[in-house]
Amino acid sequence: MPRTVDHAERRAQIAEALVRVAGRDGLHAVTMRAVATEAGISLRLVQYYFETKAQLMLGALRHLERQSHQRWAQRLSDLPDPVSPREFIEAFLAEALPTDERSRVFHLVGTSYAVLAMTDPELAGEPFVAGVNDLERQLTEALARAASDGQLVPGADVATEVAHLLALNHGLGTSVLIGQRTVGGAEAVLCRHLDRLFRADPEPARTAPRGHRPKSSPAR
Repeated sequence: MPRTVDHAERRAQIAEALVRVAGRDGLHAVTMRAVATEAGISLRLVQYYFETKAQLMLGALRHLERQSHQRWAQRLSDLPDPVSPREFIEAFLAEALPTDERSRVFHLVGTSYAVLAMTDPELAGEPFVAGVNDLERQLTEALARAASDGQLVPGADVATEVAHLLALNHGLGTSVLIGQRTVGGAEAVLCRHLDRLFRADPEPARTAPRGHRPKSSPAR
């Protein structure tokens, strides 16, 4: 009896093939045919699941993004509950840096995709920025909770600080990727920044409304 095709599994197989090609040869080397060869399947099958190269690239990026969120959630699950705002942010910063091969490829593909989207109308039309906006929302919620609990330095503006964190993390990630800075050096810069943002002697936490439980895991 023929095995039922798992379409999600097949899409993941194709996405993984693209990740291997991009990680080994760069995103510019990705073609539908190269991905088919890497996956050991026909070009026609790749085109069945992804009609265009843009759709294929976006599918692979979302595949990596889901895996990154899973690793972030795992980092959070290893921490005491409830997870503090600083721990929540530290877990994100640790996951977002290219500290191993998987996160290196994620950073490489994401950065390359963003650059290509600046000049490719088909790529620019995809909702690439939606994931970034969702991440910014989660960090904003964490910092807003920290501010409410008196954990941030006086005068800290939540929206501005979130923008600082995202820009700093992205820039440091790229510097690690190109070999300008070590992972340890990047982590030290991020830690120093958080030390300046969070109070060493936080004010007593305000009582949360009954039934309120702070979010401690990233959205999928």
